[in-house]
Amino acid sequence: MPSPPTETPRREMESLDPADWEEIRRLAHRMIDDGIDHLRDVRSRPVWQDMPPAVREAFRSGLPQEPQPLAQVYDEVAASVMPYPMGNIHPRFWAWYMGCSNITGALADFLAAVQGSNLGGGNHAATLLDNQVVDWLKTMMGFPAEASGSLVSGGSMANLIGLVVARNVMAGATGVDVREEGMAAARPLCFYGSDQLHGCHRKTMETLGLGNNALRRIGTDQRLRIDCDALRARIATDRADGRHPACIIASAGTVNTGAIDDLPGLAAIARDEGLWLHVDGCIGALLAIAPDNAWRVAGLELADSIALDPHKLLHAPFEAGCVLVRDAAAHRKSFAVDSEYLQSTRRGLPSGDWLYELGLQTSRGFRALKIWMALKEHGVDKFGRLIDQTIALAGELARRVAAEETLELVVEPQLNIVCFRYRRPGLDADRLKAVNVEIMLRLQEQGTAAVSDTTVHGTHCLRAAIANYRTRPEDLALLVSETTRIGRTLAS
Repeated sequence: MPSPPTETPRREMESLDPADWEEIRRLAHRMIDDGIDHLRDVRSRPVWQDMPPAVREAFRSGLPQEPQPLAQVYDEVAASVMPYPMGNIHPRFWAWYMGCSNITGALADFLAAVQGSNLGGGNHAATLLDNQVVDWLKTMMGFPAEASGSLVSGGSMANLIGLVVARNVMAGATGVDVREEGMAAARPLCFYGSDQLHGCHRKTMETLGLGNNALRRIGTDQRLRIDCDALRARIATDRADGRHPACIIASAGTVNTGAIDDLPGLAAIARDEGLWLHVDGCIGALLAIAPDNAWRVAGLELADSIALDPHKLLHAPFEAGCVLVRDAAAHRKSFAVDSEYLQSTRRGLPSGDWLYELGLQTSRGFRALKIWMALKEHGVDKFGRLIDQTIALAGELARRVAAEETLELVVEPQLNIVCFRYRRPGLDADRLKAVNVEIMLRLQEQGTAAVSDTTVHGTHCLRAAIANYRTRPEDLALLVSETTRIGRTLAS
């Protein structure tokens, strides 16, 4: 007969709460002070700087087993993390199209983390606030109150959610329930967008089980907008070949140049052909709140679904994306599941909305608070004026480029993205590309400015995406003068 188990010695109960709350209070005040200084003095620092070898090596240390005083841990953060950011809050960061955060949003993220709510759903304040922010975003986009929406991590996820609904609805129109039967039961679906689409759409097609070839990339005009005649022709060809045209993906601001497709024209094609219209508005949908530039996205309100990014032109700290879907029932039907441990009740905590039924995440962070607090503090009109401000600055940069003999404006900006390059007679295309890439890298390594590069109409160029509310005309003047100076040095 086995021996009875011996009693396990009782361990002292442990916790992650601090032993001394006042000590934490003092350290937290220091962190807040340092954070405010970091933002206040951002212009005095390099846009970007590479890390010394010793700092890089510190991030290769092994798993910590023993405790360290929090003050010592924070000292390491202050010395090795804070001085080496990506740089996107700096006024001369124009490499990619990003917002630059705001202090209110940062404090809101702290409060959201302290409260610790899970936004999978339920009857609590964070869920109601999340719904309110989605309602505000619907109002900004001109969507009806009965439409649906969900806050997600960013534009890639917002596009994915919207296109899942599009796939399910359009497959359902042929009598196939994709959630039950899978894509193997459906006729081949075709999605259509311009050859300027963001790369996330390929990932989405692959994730949806459609494959990259299901995404028909339609050519663009001189303004890099989708060719509507070519689109109609391709839809007709696919239909004649036995395929099922399902969805048009319109761009309200392409990532390369900020080009905005003919949204009313695409809405008419979608209506005539019986297709879903999804708008990737992660770059430009929020122009709808800009007093001088809302006209550029007229027709946005006609979409069946929209992806947008509050962490861009609303400058919420990362992460904050949003998807809106006109047909709320189709949205919920695409993701809802019957989980016995997440049943709604008429009273109590489970009686609220279950937001997890609108997307892929069951556990969701409290993203809404940082958007809510900043909109409350500044008002939506101010954010609209800031958008106009960045578009005006892009126009100024374009004029400065055009005035320089050694610079070339590759395409007229339609939004707040400027594509230009250094040029010099006698240099072939390969040499010009090498010179411009080196200009880009030296601007970054000097800490002067961060720009990226791309190719437009077959021409390699530098790309400045001016979405930063801290940018001023003198920053643009510095970019132009340093670009020409470095270019002259390299070309000679």
